[in-house]
Amino acid sequence: MNERVSNNNWRAGTKMAEILERGKRGLRSINFFRLFVRLVLVYAILSVPYWAVIASDRYVSDATIIVQRTDQLDGPSVALPAAIAGASPNSADQLLLREYLLSEDLLKKLDASLDLRSHYSDSRRDLISRMWFKHAPMEWFYKYWLSRIDVEYDDYSGVLRIESQAYDPKTAQAIVKLMVQDGEAHMNDMGHELAQSRVDFLSKQVTSTHDRLLDATQAVVDFQNEKGLSAPQATEESINVLIDKLEEQKSAIQTQLASLPTNLSPNQPTVVLLKANVNALTQQIAEKRAELTSPSRRTLNYTIEEFQRLQMQVTFTQDLYKTALSALEQGRMDAARTLKMVSVLQSPTTPVFPLEPERIYSLIVTLLVALALIGVVKLTESIIRDHVD
Repeated sequence: MNERVSNNNWRAGTKMAEILERGKRGLRSINFFRLFVRLVLVYAILSVPYWAVIASDRYVSDATIIVQRTDQLDGPSVALPAAIAGASPNSADQLLLREYLLSEDLLKKLDASLDLRSHYSDSRRDLISRMWFKHAPMEWFYKYWLSRIDVEYDDYSGVLRIESQAYDPKTAQAIVKLMVQDGEAHMNDMGHELAQSRVDFLSKQVTSTHDRLLDATQAVVDFQNEKGLSAPQATEESINVLIDKLEEQKSAIQTQLASLPTNLSPNQPTVVLLKANVNALTQQIAEKRAELTSPSRRTLNYTIEEFQRLQMQVTFTQDLYKTALSALEQGRMDAARTLKMVSVLQSPTTPVFPLEPERIYSLIVTLLVALALIGVVKLTESIIRDHVD
């Protein structure tokens, strides 16, 4: 009986300890919420003088540009917006230029020309908006730089809008000017390198084809010297003409022989002479024909076939050489006239009034965020109070 009572008392004590512990945790949470609310109020109160007075003025310079190619200036698509024309022919160039304008390489060039590290880390500017260290790592400097510029590509009009912020008007305008100038130089360098690589490749092809043409021509000359024939086909034609003449003479003598009286003796000198002439002509015709064709040795027909093959090789390499020369000339013309020009639609402006920071807007947003945080914290605090009670 006593054991049961002691167990019940122990359980009741445990429950009371748990309730007390929960209450302590709830009170600690409530104290934490109150501290958080006070911090938010301090932040909101401090933001008022910061946005109103302390925040340094930043001047904004902007420009609007478009990349055009000299071989497309007469095209109708240049004058039409991308949304109307269906596809902007220079959209790739615009996006490439945008990536370069946002690159770390350009930042290094701008810093070398304008000493942007000193400008953005000027101790006279407020601590929050400026870069804290002049010799900060490049990664930090680049990240800070991206917060001070904006390069936007407009899909509809196909133009680039460049905007930069600086602590004085001249620096802001100088940044945009250098970005436009260096961007145009970079795009032209890329175009020149591509065109030059194409011209170099075509030049190598022309040289190679020219060497092949010289080799083929030299092979023809060597063959002619070896055979002792400058024109095997002409030699063949002359032999055929000679064979035709010999055939005519043979026919004439055979006709003359057939017209003799039949009672003449075969040993008659005239008959013997005519027959000897026929035999001589027949032998001469056989020899001439043997010069043209013979299954036992390489004769003129083989020579002509090999000569024609060499001539075909010369003709083929000549055609290749002409094609390579034409392509090289076209490549040089394209390299000379395919330039990328950055046309400035809106020149870099000289700011007079500091547009950044937007003091009233930033102040209102800060106060609204603070009120929203306080409301969330108060709601959470009330929920916890109800749960503890």
